[in-house]
Amino acid sequence: MRVITQQALGGPEVLTIVDAPEPRPLPTEVLVRVKAIGLNPLEARLRAGEFPLIGEPPFILGWDISGVVEEEPRTWRFRPGDEVFGMPLFPRAANAYAEVVSAPALHLARKPASLSHAEAAALPVVGLTAWQGLADLAGVSVGDRVLIHGGGGGVGHVAVQIAQALGAYVMATAGPSKREFVEGLGADEVIDYTTVDFAEVLRDVDVVFDTIGGDTAERSLAVLRPGGHLVTAVAEEDSELVARFEAAGMRFSGIAVDPDPVALRRLVELVEQGRLRVHVQETFPFERVADAHRLLDG
Repeated sequence: MRVITQQALGGPEVLTIVDAPEPRPLPTEVLVRVKAIGLNPLEARLRAGEFPLIGEPPFILGWDISGVVEEEPRTWRFRPGDEVFGMPLFPRAANAYAEVVSAPALHLARKPASLSHAEAAALPVVGLTAWQGLADLAGVSVGDRVLIHGGGGGVGHVAVQIAQALGAYVMATAGPSKREFVEGLGADEVIDYTTVDFAEVLRDVDVVFDTIGGDTAERSLAVLRPGGHLVTAVAEEDSELVARFEAAGMRFSGIAVDPDPVALRRLVELVEQGRLRVHVQETFPFERVADAHRLLDG
């Protein structure tokens, strides 16, 4: 099989395609013939050496996969030919930039028929981050007022739909080019951050879900109701920020996504109910992974 690996840290040009032996699944694992791989900004940071999560090169990046189960798996959960998707092993290396991946069966779910493999591969990291942050950490329920920062982004556009499915009144910040897109996802209000300061126009928010970082989380203090809750996917280790929220009587939670079979099945249910769709920005063939990383680098 072919894999995409790197021998050194650096720009997209360090990613190279080489031949490698197929992995052998352990008991409770399945061998997946990969049809699509999802790419996330974290992988660009790992490639460049900005975030030492999986050690030094050589390594194979990637977690989001969608594909087909090959040969008789060593588990009762799947059979050969089943179409599956998931985010195996995160944050340990899953070696997903490959034509074949061995993954724990519990970290996979059956792919919804309505999703293409590309759409399914784009869902696990962003979908699990949004579900774990909104449903598990924040406990969003019917009638809650929820603000999603970055409603048009990868995590944000899924978070808008999950918050809406949980029964919340959903507000989202987005640029003018994504306003119509975010409104189409079900947001009740869209705030154009290029012309409006959300901290001046919003109040009594129960939950803020931050995917932006910078001073966005700190400025969100002004919009939360007493005892409100900020969940951030980008500033979870900012101890000074945590102290500031606690001093103001607010809750602060950081979300670091992890494999979650229960949440993965809930995402499947929302897709099958027509309440969650996945936006794929662009697709690339296997041979053009460096170009895909240049897009991630922005």
